[in-house]
Amino acid sequence: MTDLYPLPSILLVGCGKMGGAMLEGWLKAGLAPSVIIDRHMADLPAPHQIVRSIQDVPVDFTPDIVIVAVKPQKADPVLAELAQRFGQATLLSVMAGRTIASLHATYVQANAQANPVIIRSMPNTPSALGAGMSGLYAPPNATDQQKAHCDALLKAVGETVWVDEEGLIDSVAAISGSGPAYVFLLAELLEKAGAEQGLPTDIARKLARGTLYGAGCMLHTLPTDADELRRNVTSPGGTTAEALKIMMAPQAWPATTSAAIAAAVRRAKELAS
Repeated sequence: MTDLYPLPSILLVGCGKMGGAMLEGWLKAGLAPSVIIDRHMADLPAPHQIVRSIQDVPVDFTPDIVIVAVKPQKADPVLAELAQRFGQATLLSVMAGRTIASLHATYVQANAQANPVIIRSMPNTPSALGAGMSGLYAPPNATDQQKAHCDALLKAVGETVWVDEEGLIDSVAAISGSGPAYVFLLAELLEKAGAEQGLPTDIARKLARGTLYGAGCMLHTLPTDADELRRNVTSPGGTTAEALKIMMAPQAWPATTSAAIAAAVRRAKELAS
């Protein structure tokens, strides 16, 4: 990495919702000359290149990090091709559920000489705005430089946390990886409820989104625990307390949120099998 390119060079395989969100942030942050594999993207700013397949990657291109951001269920043919060409490269996986052991086995099956160092991560779509939240796990054989490259990439699009056990990446996926969808659902429901109470649709939408933005800023900026921030808004016997009686009933948000996160973690483990 240099002053001109503070981020390492990458080969990005998969530029859908998640891959595209990260790429958008990396291009703004100063990505070293890189190659993106995508069948639909029309163009990329120089010095980066867009190609349609792994076979089209220039023969003289050696990325610092190979990033796989395809659907877990469709990864094996992609991994097999990568193993033939980039069998020794550092691999950063952003796929839910696929364990390091399963990824390594697919590599070795395709190329017995392959010996990649595989680091797992779970970013989220706010990365496109530089507001991502990513969890990472590195196995013991990962070097400090390999970890630093991956950390730099994901810090360029938000914040990072590292976990000490690979299995915890499934929990990261359920909380922050999928988390934006939960927030968007809350926005939908607040908008709908506002309209049901007589607010014009555009005003209900603005109120819901602005409120979530402001509350998120407080959570991000202040050191105060979330439960204390909630209590600060809740006057005894007031309107907020009346609403929270319903939301915080044992079988309401407390139960359904725990059940939803458990379901997401369970699905991540199913994807690994």
